[in-house]
Amino acid sequence: DLAYQDYSALDRPEVLHRLFHPRPEWRGAMTSTPARDELITVDTDVVVGARFHTSAPAGPNILFFHGNGEIVADYDDLGPVYNRLGINFLAVDYRGYGRSTGKPTVTHMMRDCHVIFAHVRSWLQINGYHGPVLIMGRSLGSASALELAAVHPAQVDGLIIESGFAFPGPLLKRLGIDLAAVGLKEGEGLTNLDKIRDFHKSVLIIHAEHDQIIPFSDALALYDACPAKDKTLLKIPNAGHNDIFSQGLTQYLAAIKAFSGRLGSDP
Repeated sequence: DLAYQDYSALDRPEVLHRLFHPRPEWRGAMTSTPARDELITVDTDVVVGARFHTSAPAGPNILFFHGNGEIVADYDDLGPVYNRLGINFLAVDYRGYGRSTGKPTVTHMMRDCHVIFAHVRSWLQINGYHGPVLIMGRSLGSASALELAAVHPAQVDGLIIESGFAFPGPLLKRLGIDLAAVGLKEGEGLTNLDKIRDFHKSVLIIHAEHDQIIPFSDALALYDACPAKDKTLLKIPNAGHNDIFSQGLTQYLAAIKAFSGRLGSDP
């Protein structure tokens, strides 16, 4: 069962301190947006923070899992931009990030995303947001996004992978993790490539041309493995992993608007 793979080999301290870079959100730092803050209970006495930027009841809803050094507050400026495009942008943290409690581990991240997804789907229904539900993951967040797409394909209308990885081994090595020392082989770990092979609905992959952390070849591998008839690969020229927004935000947002617009909305 993809939902309950054993990720315990990645939960060792020497891996976690390189894979996760949690930081708190400064209280009162939120910009004057109409966004709604949520605390999602993911375990006994553990909550994960979320910030929902919403504007269009019939518009597409993007559930967004960010990168390993980011928090939802980093998207306070981008959320309203999505809203102006008619897209509801629902950003969520991991344990230990932002206003969340607990400590991040790979096992928690991969299990919590299912609880978060169920909460978000219920929240959208209760609050009258009836457009398509898209899952989006940036960088490390691609693992959560692909987990949900593989396990809950009937409830996911589209998938967006931005700066995502195909092969965990090389990424972990680039982060300074000795695979042999933690008992992992090259192909083991977060099996993004296997998961995208099971997803047949619409897929958009966005990646920087000169990404120095996760090379563009990972995006190509994900694109090639994806069986979807409607799949798009957008290369952001002259950009790296951490300046993809500043180098290509116009193309980035145009692609997401076109992609989400094609999915339509529920009647």
